[in-house]
Amino acid sequence: MFTQTKIIMAILFMLGTSWMPAGAAASSKVGFLVVAPDRGFLGNQEVRSLVDEFKKSYPATLGLVGRDYTGVEGEYAAYLTRAAQELRQDGVTEIVAIPLFLSEADPLLKRVTPLMTAYSGGLPVRWAPAMAHDYLIGQIVLDRAEALSQHPESEHLIVVATGALDSASEKAIKKDAEKLVGYVARYKHFREAEVVVYYDREAENAEQKNQEIKVYLMSQMAKQGRTLLVPAFIGPKFDHSMSLTSWLNDQFKQTHVVYKPEELLPHPNALLWLKKTANRETPPTAGEIGVVIMPHGSTQPWNDAVGKTIHPLMAKYPIEMAYGMGDPRIIQDAVSRLEQREIRRIVFVRMYALDHQMKPLTDYILGLSEQAPSDGHGGGHDHSATAPLQVRTAALFSTFGGYEQNPDIAQVLHKRIAELSKDPTNETVLLLAHGEATDEGNDKWLAVIGKNIDRLRQEPHCAKLKTIKALTVREDWPKEREKAVAGLRATIEEASKHGRVLVIANRLYGSGPYKKMLQGLTYEMNEKGLVDPILTRWLENGMARMTAELIPSKSEQSAYANP
Repeated sequence: MFTQTKIIMAILFMLGTSWMPAGAAASSKVGFLVVAPDRGFLGNQEVRSLVDEFKKSYPATLGLVGRDYTGVEGEYAAYLTRAAQELRQDGVTEIVAIPLFLSEADPLLKRVTPLMTAYSGGLPVRWAPAMAHDYLIGQIVLDRAEALSQHPESEHLIVVATGALDSASEKAIKKDAEKLVGYVARYKHFREAEVVVYYDREAENAEQKNQEIKVYLMSQMAKQGRTLLVPAFIGPKFDHSMSLTSWLNDQFKQTHVVYKPEELLPHPNALLWLKKTANRETPPTAGEIGVVIMPHGSTQPWNDAVGKTIHPLMAKYPIEMAYGMGDPRIIQDAVSRLEQREIRRIVFVRMYALDHQMKPLTDYILGLSEQAPSDGHGGGHDHSATAPLQVRTAALFSTFGGYEQNPDIAQVLHKRIAELSKDPTNETVLLLAHGEATDEGNDKWLAVIGKNIDRLRQEPHCAKLKTIKALTVREDWPKEREKAVAGLRATIEEASKHGRVLVIANRLYGSGPYKKMLQGLTYEMNEKGLVDPILTRWLENGMARMTAELIPSKSEQSAYANP
């Protein structure tokens, strides 16, 4: 159940006001200290440009640390202390340190992490995860690989990370970099793909270790097929020639390796990653929550009918539509439009009959799941071997779906029956639905309709009906469809011998292929579907519930500060 404060907040959000009850304002202000490696003149320009963009939307500052970092007494302490002071002057009461490092195992980051509170002037500090844990960074490496690749099935991808000081740090950094290679492998099926980790020049026997890596890479490049070298680091860049990417180019310029000196920065996803990290670490306000609604979509009359159920909510919520069966590009466009409206949290509505329908697919597209649907469509019809694209966004998502599991849908079905029924004692009603591919999924759908039938039987008119029965046609799967349609036709033929047969299109709008499937039979059909003000209320109630859950109470806001 909602707390009273949450319900008030949700109602105020629906009314479009920014007023909040006394005492409900956040008691703390989070600021973000981006901790980045000192890369030299050109590299630091890139980092500062990135952080300056980040600062336009969030209280943030930059603290540089270099390989000469020696702790609280060293020269880099001044940069970190000044960064924390800037946040304090901005009214920040707690600091989230964001490491602009690929891996928490980076030895430099490991040295600075436990000492951050020494620079914060008493402000509490917590650390956000490093870059390798977010799929947005995997997308950067994917982009770099796609720019080089021609025929991945005959190519060898080698992702290069850096920073190791010993075998333990090498293994840990490699493990994180392999997450990025795993991400690339969802989309590009290379003959081989692996990670190598170069040692920092300050490491013991660094020259020997790195020479061994070079020898190994040369042996791989000698194999048949192209070898692609992709940097996955944020390395030194004093100028265009004095840089880690330039050094790497010099190492292999006489070989057949395919390489471009493009590391993790600059790239648009780096800013998205910073913003997404900030969104995760701070509670949203009502005005920062928007909605994407995804109905199936069809012809314009279908879309218009469904749109009428959504239109009353447009003035209450920032809503964008994403008609389709989990089309990543359509979803991306809808999400991007909301972000342009300064939305940071998005309620994603799967406007499908059951709550599991399209969920595996859209959860993956939205980054809520790392598991891509095995059929490429999470219950749809596209059996692609490549994972669906994931949205490139800083927004965070909550989702719901399953309008037929709303008990009030029985009231809509009652209306549709009443619009046709004349003599209930002489009538058989068939509630006819789309159906699913698997027997398990199809049985679940029939069970949901069965519960609505139980509710219908409580209505005096429907209680008099000869029969109310749930059926599906499993229309997108030929083998299952043939059997289901044959059973449906037999049911109608037999029932029509003993009275009227009323077929109710138990779908969002229209009757789809039902008329063609039932050609030659005697029956009457109501094809209005389930579009109704009751469906609007289902949407509104779900949005209000999700909004109330996203806006934290005072105690929950405190938990952000003390996780």
